[in-house]
Amino acid sequence: MKRLILLRHAKAERRAPSGEDYDRDLTDRGLVDAQIMGKVLADKGIIPDLALVSGAVRTRSTWAALAANLPTARMEIDEDLYNAPAMALIAAAQDHEDADCVIVVAHNPGLHEAAIFLLSHSAPEDASTGRISLGMGMPTATAAVFDLSEETPRLEAWLLARDFGGGAGE
Repeated sequence: MKRLILLRHAKAERRAPSGEDYDRDLTDRGLVDAQIMGKVLADKGIIPDLALVSGAVRTRSTWAALAANLPTARMEIDEDLYNAPAMALIAAAQDHEDADCVIVVAHNPGLHEAAIFLLSHSAPEDASTGRISLGMGMPTATAAVFDLSEETPRLEAWLLARDFGGGAGE
């Protein structure tokens, strides 16, 4: 794998009709933000070969909205990504050496912690410029794109839907 995209699901409803966190779907704003992020990634040429998606409704809906602009990516639902810790998210992506670019669509805090981990192992200039390390967290519909083609990871992009006309992010 040469590139890893860590993408937090878009804005989800506060409560699902079932009352289960797993069943929460996207809000209207979340759907728009996910569509924006799909377009942003495509416009920047950041095209995944493989999408690893948590089984939660909000992550599957986020991927469905993204996929309209990323039609060449094959998608796999991975139930183990639901609220997974950082190292499990990274390991899941690393298990797919056949893909050049993997996007992981999952949840905080694991995604944010995975981004921090990769930043902590990157060149010093990445850590000083990445807003990830400033306690900002990883808002909804945010993508952290890492170049993994060299010995140390490099933060290639930190993309927030709000920077491209989307919602405020949380």
